[in-house]
Amino acid sequence: MAGGPVWRPVPEADRTWLTRQPLPADGRPLTDLLDEVRDRILPYPMGNGHPRFFGWVNSPPSPAGVFMAPLAAAMNPSCAGGDHAGVLLERTAVRWLAELVGFPHRPGAGLLTSGSSMATVVALATARHQAFRDQGHDVRETGLYGHRPLALYVSAEAHSCLRKAAELLGLGTRYLRIVPVDAAFRMDIDELRRLIAADRRAGVRPFFVAASAGTVNTGAVDPLDDIAAIAREHELWFHIDGAYGALGILANDAVPQYAGLERADSLALDPHKWLGVPVDAGCILFREPAGPHAAFSLVPPYLRDEDAGELGWFSEYGTEQTRPFRALRVWATIANLGRDGIVRLVQHTTRLARTLAELVEASDDFELLAPAVTSITAFRHRPPTLDTDRAEALNEAIPAAVQRRGHAFLTGTRLSGAAALRACILHPATTKDDLIVLLDEIRAAAREVTT
Repeated sequence: MAGGPVWRPVPEADRTWLTRQPLPADGRPLTDLLDEVRDRILPYPMGNGHPRFFGWVNSPPSPAGVFMAPLAAAMNPSCAGGDHAGVLLERTAVRWLAELVGFPHRPGAGLLTSGSSMATVVALATARHQAFRDQGHDVRETGLYGHRPLALYVSAEAHSCLRKAAELLGLGTRYLRIVPVDAAFRMDIDELRRLIAADRRAGVRPFFVAASAGTVNTGAVDPLDDIAAIAREHELWFHIDGAYGALGILANDAVPQYAGLERADSLALDPHKWLGVPVDAGCILFREPAGPHAAFSLVPPYLRDEDAGELGWFSEYGTEQTRPFRALRVWATIANLGRDGIVRLVQHTTRLARTLAELVEASDDFELLAPAVTSITAFRHRPPTLDTDRAEALNEAIPAAVQRRGHAFLTGTRLSGAAALRACILHPATTKDDLIVLLDEIRAAAREVTT
């Protein structure tokens, strides 16, 4: 609630109850369970329902999604495939997401996932399958044994899910190339070209490049059109991580900086971020449906369906066999807001990020670290009398101190090797006054940790 603390620590008694309950021998009435939820769980939320929650990339849940979630649970379908509402509605939900961000969509070329971490696994596995097929091998049959190494390229600001996916799929971090970024924390195109050329000389095959459409540290959008051109020149799979920031294309005058998004082979985005669909709800979109189908289709005899149609089952395009009814929450959130409402939300939050950047630049004790491109503002608390070493320690300590005070919630990161503060604005009820409170809370927290 806006009038209460954003976050508060869990007292030891409730912490013990939450973590050390013995397995009950006898069941208890639902009314008793609801009392315990009221007394021991609801008082300790993450905090992302509060308009002064600026941590990570966690939005408040959309009212439509909250109301629909119990209905999806009550129906409890498996959306692997079949002819029922959960599967059919997912076709519309995925198409709507593609239309919102301007990504070309063919039927079957996308599905909902648990989030962009899994969406990235699906995209990278598809790209890996195609890369081996182009060399005359079937990776599903032979695995990675004895084949020429494949190189992947991600920026220094790329999300960790890309590294996790590379490790999980056996591609190895030895061949994961980290491309330096420019002063605005965007992928350096000249460095990308240099790394590709070096790999070719070394006998390593470049095959995959991932760009960011809104990084989690600063909200930076990589030069997508330039990266698309390089990918086409070198026959690389072009993936875009738009988990958080793809919807930023809807902000005022934002379309030019997203030029090239429509050229990607795959695009990951999370409706449970900027849109506020209750977790979990991610999405992977593909330019062509044949790629993921070739990488994943495997239909055991007990699931064969002669009436599945041309597209087959969703489980033939990704890792999950049993799939929850995510589409109801996604569909309801978009239908409730409408495109115009989503545009207003994106414009409101990006405008506030720029307002915060202006407040930072107008003060003598804060330093702006990157342009406010989406709804993230990255900055540092830097009182004029503080030397570099003390400023580093102070900015490392500030986030936890702000959180403990309970009036705002802030998280930190590292930019160019130094401690930084970042505020991600996703709540539709956040105002400029909340931003002023945030800066005042940082100052108060700084005084606490230095006395």
